[in-house]
Amino acid sequence: MPATAGIDLLRGRPTPAIGSTEAKLQQRKLDALRRGVHRIADADALPYGVHVIGVGGAGAGVVEQMLQDASADLLGTPGSRLTALAIDIGDGSLAGVRALASKFPADRAQIDTLALALPSAASLARTFQTYRQCLELEYPMLQGSAEFQAWLPETLTLPAAGEPVPRALAKAVYGQAYYERERPMKQALRRFAASTNATCGDAVVCIVFGLGGGTGSGIALDLARHLSSGEFGRRVLVTGIGIAPCTGDLPAHRGGQLLPTLNELDGLCDEAQNQGVVQACGELYKNPFTAGFLMVPQQPAFALTHSLAATHERVDHEIAALLTQRHGANLWEVLRLLNWVAAPSTQHSAARTPWGAKWMHVLGFDDAVRDPNQAAPELVRQLGVLPAYAPEFIELRVGETGAAATAWADALDAALAPEAATSVAAGGAAGSVQFVLPRVGKADLGWFYDVRDAYDRMQPAERVLCHSLLLERGVVLCEPSTRIDGMAGAGLGGGGAWVAIPYDRMRGPVDRPVAAVTQPVAEVRHAA
Repeated sequence: MPATAGIDLLRGRPTPAIGSTEAKLQQRKLDALRRGVHRIADADALPYGVHVIGVGGAGAGVVEQMLQDASADLLGTPGSRLTALAIDIGDGSLAGVRALASKFPADRAQIDTLALALPSAASLARTFQTYRQCLELEYPMLQGSAEFQAWLPETLTLPAAGEPVPRALAKAVYGQAYYERERPMKQALRRFAASTNATCGDAVVCIVFGLGGGTGSGIALDLARHLSSGEFGRRVLVTGIGIAPCTGDLPAHRGGQLLPTLNELDGLCDEAQNQGVVQACGELYKNPFTAGFLMVPQQPAFALTHSLAATHERVDHEIAALLTQRHGANLWEVLRLLNWVAAPSTQHSAARTPWGAKWMHVLGFDDAVRDPNQAAPELVRQLGVLPAYAPEFIELRVGETGAAATAWADALDAALAPEAATSVAAGGAAGSVQFVLPRVGKADLGWFYDVRDAYDRMQPAERVLCHSLLLERGVVLCEPSTRIDGMAGAGLGGGGAWVAIPYDRMRGPVDRPVAAVTQPVAEVRHAA
């Protein structure tokens, strides 16, 4: 074994001995990335096949921006197809999407919207009377508690138009539209799947939603599993794109409600935890995000603009650029870069590595004209990752390569110290630099500890309203199990429902890291 085994001479940190299997696999991965195994050389001839669902106001905004920014030749290559669906409670955020539908040829595009109605208390009561029967039709071998329990209290005050919608209520609204009467939600997903399947080339579906808003995060996870495992039968790649709140957002969007959202995603995307969910609840709860999950922080844009409207516009533009530029090749290259898809097994062994606790990938961006030596350290802090986080690799996507792009790459190397030096790729949006931080866990985010503290200050009934995934199975995921000591997932109303996830793993590290300062989350006090 070489005398230098076990230490990184360039960065001075321990590494596995080069003779170990782990070290060999890591070296093969980094060598493949340096060679550009993930790159697509003939992007101009690539049939466009990126399809998108926007859920809630944030998701609908991205869909609208994507349609607005799409180039005239987006669908020009034979075999190209675009399917877009925007869903929200109410119709306020959907008009712009409908107005842009005529921009695309009807034989190569399908643009739909679906406005869900906020139900009355009587309508909700009727829904809960038949909900278990609907679940049994969907999954005849229904496991769990013998009796279905409504997860919304009869005394719940329904929000007025324009007020935040609790996640648990948004789930009930989705359930009504998916299971009852004409089943408009199921029909919309069926149409979406049929259009996606008509793509002649490779297809990937992106489900975009706000992590902090109740509508998007309350609906998106059930929608993703119904689409991925149901309509597609897990044959089509599905990636999630979650937009994180910033300090300019409403307090209700950046407080304790974020903890159940992160933990529910944890229960789906962390392979070990997802096995515990599937063991208790069945195969319909297998991770639907078969192409991974991207988190998009808004705080860097808000720190520059100090305007929520300008922040939303910038974030929407950046996501739209990722999804549309170079006929979608930028997105495909990101997926390959992150070892999710299309990596040749002979060159890229890490493609077979199971996802663990570090299932999240963080999209960062900034203005190319800024001084990178000053901007990069600020940007990294605003992305919310803790100083202990160190990426394996970074690829910087720019509108034009040159000295300015190289300076940005050097500045990111200095700020983040990746294992492989940051590479530069052209084909990005003009005036912008964009990159993805790979393999980030929830405990790598400074604001995770803030939202956990905010959640702990809530009253028990308020905490239930912050949940969505698994409520129909009688599980309140973020609470200690009422059935099995040491496990997560309290039985709703004291019932016997369970999941096989250790509570301490769901909670995350007990102690807050010293450097975990507040990022996008302001302290939110809840009335006793």
